[in-house]
Amino acid sequence: MASEIIEKLQWRYACKKFDPSKKLSEEKLQVLKNAFNLTATSYGLQPLKMVIIEDSAIKEKLVSISMNQFQVRDASHVLVLCIEKEVQEKFIKEHFERVEDIRQTSRKILDPFEKSLIQSFSKKTPEEISLWMTKQAYLALGNLLTVCALEGIDSCPMEGFEPEKYDALLGLKEKGLQSVLVLPVGYRAEDDFFSSLKKVRRGVEEVIIEL
Repeated sequence: MASEIIEKLQWRYACKKFDPSKKLSEEKLQVLKNAFNLTATSYGLQPLKMVIIEDSAIKEKLVSISMNQFQVRDASHVLVLCIEKEVQEKFIKEHFERVEDIRQTSRKILDPFEKSLIQSFSKKTPEEISLWMTKQAYLALGNLLTVCALEGIDSCPMEGFEPEKYDALLGLKEKGLQSVLVLPVGYRAEDDFFSSLKKVRRGVEEVIIEL
C-alpha cells in the first residue's frame, strides 16, 4: 500500500492542460467534498469554505482574472478555497456547540477552552487572523492534492489569480468570504507535454534530517 501511494504521488503533477470533454463523476466530486471537510485545521475551527464551479460560462470568465491560465476554463470543476472574512466570538462559540452536540462533552470541560480561544482571538489584529486562516487554506490544499492523486484526478494548484475580482464574480463578499487559492480539477489532455516530464525534486537524502 505504501509503495502504491508513492506511485500515485509520482503520477501527480500540476496539470497544464485539461481535457474539457472529461468530467468528474458525482462520486469523485463527493470524495473531494468530504476530503475538504475532513482536513485538519488549527483548533478544529474550520475557518474555510470551498466554492465548486462547474458552470462553463463562469469558468470562461475566470480565465482573464487568472493570468490567462486556461486550466480554469477546461477543467471539469474549479475549486475555490475561501477564508471567512472574520472570526469572532460567535464563530468560536458555534464550534464548541458542535463539539458539545456531537461528542456530548460537558461544558465543564469545554468552557475553559472556549473562553481561552475567545480571549486569544480578541487580542489578534484582523491581519493576523487573516494570515492564520490562509494557512489553514493551504492545509486544505495539500490534503486535496494528495486525495486527487490517490483518486486518479488531475489538479493544478494556483495562486496566480486576482482574488478581489474572483470575489466580485462569485459574490463571495456577500457570503462573508474571501478567495485565497484556486484548484482546477479534472483529467489531463493527452497532448499535455508536462505530463510526461520526469519529476524534479531535491532528493530524500537532501530534504530529510534524522536525529
